[in-house]
Amino acid sequence: MSRPRFGLSCAISTPFDENHAIDTPRLIAHAKRCRADGADSITLFGTTGEGFSVSLEERVRAIGAFKGAGFDMGREIGVGIMASSVGDAAQQCRQALKAGCRHLLIAPPFYAKGLSDEGVFQWHAELFTSLGGSARDVILYHLPSVTAVPLSLDVIGRLKIAFPKIVRGVKDSGGDLAHSEALVAKHGELAILIGDERHLAAIVRKGGQGAICGMANLEARRMRALAHEGKDDAKINALVDAIIAFPVLAAIKTLIAHRVKDRAWLRMRAPLGRLDDASATRLVAKCDAALG
Repeated sequence: MSRPRFGLSCAISTPFDENHAIDTPRLIAHAKRCRADGADSITLFGTTGEGFSVSLEERVRAIGAFKGAGFDMGREIGVGIMASSVGDAAQQCRQALKAGCRHLLIAPPFYAKGLSDEGVFQWHAELFTSLGGSARDVILYHLPSVTAVPLSLDVIGRLKIAFPKIVRGVKDSGGDLAHSEALVAKHGELAILIGDERHLAAIVRKGGQGAICGMANLEARRMRALAHEGKDDAKINALVDAIIAFPVLAAIKTLIAHRVKDRAWLRMRAPLGRLDDASATRLVAKCDAALG
């Protein structure tokens, strides 16, 4: 039985309160806005959501809060998995699977560098095996600019063959259009998802299934047309170009704060920091001009 099209998932930004704890009410309210604007689902604790800074206990509480708020976990909520040890990654996976979450976006082990394809394959294989029969709906995460651990076409091929009932797709955040095209050509039976919004429409036209992306925090309505119909949008391209001139995670929070008129959104969790006021002013002006 074939799986439904993946669509557009918002890699949601995580708000923090004055004590640097997750601000759950703001997070849930923002998720509802993104869904109403056109996102098919929400992915918690990805890169945009500063998932690398969120503890196991915080993950349990936040996932429970979404369930308590009435979200359909199997249809609306995915979870980013970020850990270097198989054991910690498995705990994060089990939390999400127990709650019935829609998908798992699994980053590769990011501490060790210069890894072989065999090592990357074995790490994922040990993780999936440790989860037993509960493992499902895994999105492999290619983000070499951050993790320094690329997922080669061969590793993806080995994993999809070895774990056909577990590996659902690949999120390609490498920013290399040729690599994304190769993914679709070689592994198009998987859900190939794009992180660089400027390449999304082109890959959807070639068979990609959508995106898990940070821009859906701001422009889910526009992003939906790219993710579902493969429609080019020059304004999205200009918006991305403006944002990547600044530290991206802080830039997205700055723009959310501007849109909802709530400066609490400016808070970042250490070691990251917010944009200074001058940079924030330049960013907002550039993005307003991009959207025209």
